[in-house]
Amino acid sequence: MAGVLLVRLQSPAPDLDRGRARGRQHQAGLAAAFAGPQAYDGNHLLVHLARPNPVWNAIEHDPHVTFTVIGDHAFVPGPWRAGPGTPPTDGVPTSYYAAVQFTCRAVIVDDPEAKAELLRRQLAHFQPDGDHGPVAVDRPPYGRMLSGIRGLRLEVTDVRAKFKYDDHKPVEHRTAVAGRLTERGQGLDVPTARRQLRRLDRIGPWKP
Repeated sequence: MAGVLLVRLQSPAPDLDRGRARGRQHQAGLAAAFAGPQAYDGNHLLVHLARPNPVWNAIEHDPHVTFTVIGDHAFVPGPWRAGPGTPPTDGVPTSYYAAVQFTCRAVIVDDPEAKAELLRRQLAHFQPDGDHGPVAVDRPPYGRMLSGIRGLRLEVTDVRAKFKYDDHKPVEHRTAVAGRLTERGQGLDVPTARRQLRRLDRIGPWKP
């Protein structure tokens, strides 16, 4: 499953212009990077990104990052959520989703052999049958590609999760929405409907 890596951005310090102090407006924000397949190794997430990715400067400045993984998700139109006796147009739309947010401390991996080991661990997770070429610094196909990536070991310091599936609504309502998602069949509608049906015993506000 892929995820999104969020890092903090810090603006440069105030600079000087022709001998006069000119305060540059402080801007703090987030930079996001799509992180392809990641593997979990003990208390660490293992990911890699392309070397030209603009997030590296921010990570080097502040290694505290957030890694977010979003699973099955689907939009639920308002009319599907209208209660009994309520006009369909009064229903309020929402989205169903499963999401996990990891707070991490990032360690950049630049050593070629360490990057190869990181890739080996990722491939062992996603292709456990070993149906891939050797991952070695001096051998194709991966050896020549290692210079184009940088690895990340993300030490997980906190985990938060949320499953938003109208758990507070009656089972009959949730079953009906799952049926409509299956019938619509767009994007991740079908796996979202399956997850909804697996959660029918969850009633009330979601708790971890």
